[in-house]
Amino acid sequence: MTVLLLRHPPVALAWKGRCYGRSDMGWSRAGRAMARRIVGELPPVDAIVHSGALRTSRLAAMVAQAQGVPVSADPRWLERDFGAWEGRGWNAIWRESGAAMDRMMTEAETYRPGGGETGRDVADRVQAAWDALPYVATVLVVAHGGPIATLHTLRAGQPLAGAVDFIPACGEVVTLQR
Repeated sequence: MTVLLLRHPPVALAWKGRCYGRSDMGWSRAGRAMARRIVGELPPVDAIVHSGALRTSRLAAMVAQAQGVPVSADPRWLERDFGAWEGRGWNAIWRESGAAMDRMMTEAETYRPGGGETGRDVADRVQAAWDALPYVATVLVVAHGGPIATLHTLRAGQPLAGAVDFIPACGEVVTLQR
């Protein structure tokens, strides 16, 4: 089984430079254009799963309509919950917490940025989402950078601290075999 993990298009410009993990917003103008290109460039898929966030559900619906395949939401594919950091500017978070931000990599398993999820929390729910994917030849998962990077890290047998090296660009597809 082939799994295509697709990171959503760029978000609205008002969110640039802000921590938006679980926050829900639409795409930028460039994001809308990217979504249209993606729909035309994706290979055929047999099923689509998305996180339920606006930035993933819209693209999933567009692909489902174009390809005539079933689509479903699974919130386990949502981005990391950053707790009190949600919606705040990264610079403001840095001024307030200093190097605490670095703990997401140095203490990936246990650190809760803003009181949100640990890296282990994300890994456990993304692994459960992976295990629950439909058994079809090719499934498209429209998700977020964090969960995609975390899954890629798990599948590569790497420590969670290395997930930062696997974060895909907006609109990028990561292909994994199941």
